[in-house]
Amino acid sequence: MSTAKLRASEVCVDYANRRTGKRLRALDHVNLDVYQGEFVCIVGTSGCGKTTFLNCVDGLLPITGGSLSLDGVEIKRPGPDRAMVFQHASLLPWRTVLGNVIYGLELQGRHRKEALERGREFVQLVGLAGFEDSYPAELSGGMQQRVNLARALATDPQMLLLDEPFASLDAQTREFMQAELLKIWRKTQKTALFITHQIGEAIYLADRVIVFSARPGRVREEVPIDIPRPRPLRVKRDPAFLKYEDHVWQIIEEEVRKTGLIIIDEEPEESVRPATGLLRDA
Repeated sequence: MSTAKLRASEVCVDYANRRTGKRLRALDHVNLDVYQGEFVCIVGTSGCGKTTFLNCVDGLLPITGGSLSLDGVEIKRPGPDRAMVFQHASLLPWRTVLGNVIYGLELQGRHRKEALERGREFVQLVGLAGFEDSYPAELSGGMQQRVNLARALATDPQMLLLDEPFASLDAQTREFMQAELLKIWRKTQKTALFITHQIGEAIYLADRVIVFSARPGRVREEVPIDIPRPRPLRVKRDPAFLKYEDHVWQIIEEEVRKTGLIIIDEEPEESVRPATGLLRDA
């Protein structure tokens, strides 16, 4: 296999509590490679360090042990080679759709004419042609996240980082946004690292699903997803898809048991899933 684009080797992250003087290990010797053009999803129990790891990749949080590199260069700080799509769109309310999309280009010092041309290209790519002059308050939640995605892609990052970008959307909109994201990903061919609590979402989107252990987070298992692309939403009802879902769920359930924070009785699967907050997609 080719050289990894993103390489995490024995990555550790510790948090210090200044009041108590105690240290909490959030990530414990994480080893993970992501290759050019891959779509990789990370799932795991709440508090397992998924978002912590993504923040380290973005350069927002320093690691305390191991090494983390992109294209062979150590990650020490945020950079234009990575773009983050957060759970909340965080659009500038006084800027139009187009104004928000070109904001990152302006920060890069791009010429305004070039920025506007590129901004319009990505507004069209995410399906918002005709809304260039609309303001965030005039858009639905799904449309706002399309703007958020267009803003990230417009800067032409080497890697796209997505931290539960659809978590605040209603179930139906979330389903359609997953399908739209795959269409955009196929067109841009960006390497993507996606964090989610939804097992079904991860399996639908990913080439590989990485399951983190309970805190301190480490890679418990890598699950290659052998489902042909393109993937229509109806693939979520296929037996092969459900088999992947049950396998990943079983791993996460084992990790939940280890924490001792939630006691799961030996009952049918569906009856225990609401207790953990890790539900199958509808």
